[in-house]
Amino acid sequence: MEAEAYRAYCLQSIAAHYDVVLITGAEPTWERPYLLDWEVADPMEQSALSAAGQALAERHPVVGVMTWTEWHLVPVARLARRLGLPTAGPEVMQGCRNKATSRALFARHAVPSAASTGVRTIQEAVRAAQHLGYPVVLKPASHAASVGVIRVDSPEELPDAYAFAAQAAGLGVESTEVLVEEYLDGPEVSVECVTYQGTTTVVAVTRKTVGIPPYFEEIAHAVDAVDPLLATVSPAAQAALKALGVPDGVSHVELRLVDGRPRLIEVNARLAGDMIGHLVHLATGVDLARAAADIACSRAPDLTRTRSRAAAIRMIYPAHPGTLTARRLTDGFNEQTPWLERAHFQRDVGDQLVLPPDGDLFTARIGFLITTGPTAAVAQARSQDAYRHLTVQVEPQLATTSAPGSAE
Repeated sequence: MEAEAYRAYCLQSIAAHYDVVLITGAEPTWERPYLLDWEVADPMEQSALSAAGQALAERHPVVGVMTWTEWHLVPVARLARRLGLPTAGPEVMQGCRNKATSRALFARHAVPSAASTGVRTIQEAVRAAQHLGYPVVLKPASHAASVGVIRVDSPEELPDAYAFAAQAAGLGVESTEVLVEEYLDGPEVSVECVTYQGTTTVVAVTRKTVGIPPYFEEIAHAVDAVDPLLATVSPAAQAALKALGVPDGVSHVELRLVDGRPRLIEVNARLAGDMIGHLVHLATGVDLARAAADIACSRAPDLTRTRSRAAAIRMIYPAHPGTLTARRLTDGFNEQTPWLERAHFQRDVGDQLVLPPDGDLFTARIGFLITTGPTAAVAQARSQDAYRHLTVQVEPQLATTSAPGSAE
């Protein structure tokens, strides 16, 4: 299961220090060894979530509530407030979830960001793009995981791009707007932050590789404990969190370096996905999952660095959509390679793989490889080496151009 592959390390870490009760949309399976109790309820339905939380609080002395799921940030903040437990507040989470609100707060507090205009029709999108100048980026105001995000290089591309972004935006809860934004041309990074009682500590910088243009699929990440970018990006990330009024919690702050200077993309007020928290732990020894749980329970997190190394993750994508017919590593390679921390396949032979624009990371990604090393350069080189020992075969259904970072 995808949830187990990407979040089991979080639950395992938290359960080592706390008794965990879970609200989940389906009966728990892999989670059960880590749980004291659970309730089944849709976290997106506030009344159901509140009832489940109240039921658990009546059975157990609940002292904190947290989520690592982007779509659940606002409902979970409301639940925490209802139970009288620590929370950054639903209003703050609304500001993080609605990217238009974030942009306005960044501007008000002089945090370097991208020029952005919210639109609801193609005509408004045309005017906004003309004003900003091409290329522009279209994105849903309140989605996640780069779903519905697309770069547009010319007026001729805009109608189809707007339809693509608007379809995803229509699923938004905090906003159904489409944002037309200035394209920030430069390398993308994320800053993994921990805020406690209003003070933000930058724990790590994640260097990102984005591919499958004109979409923004994240296909690789690398974390180095002593990344020289820490000094460059930390003030911008801290300023962004302050502008949004985030008083507590673990955050994943995304930005791009334009001419060497940080420009904010967005603030995700939760643990990063794509195993980034695990990479941070491998590289620095800091446990972001436990830090998030500690803060939710009004405890000071332990951010002591116990390692100084690097870790990298490489996502496995197909070169084209179709049916997965084979996926494997060279026999014995994993067992003989201590720096290959793990290799995971989340798609089985026979599965259909669908790339953007018809699909997204949930329908296209085959799995991932995690490697370690003394530096990011070594970890990434080892990732490339491991990738060469990977065999992926896909029976094509549609002829498309190959995507960067894809496997045949």
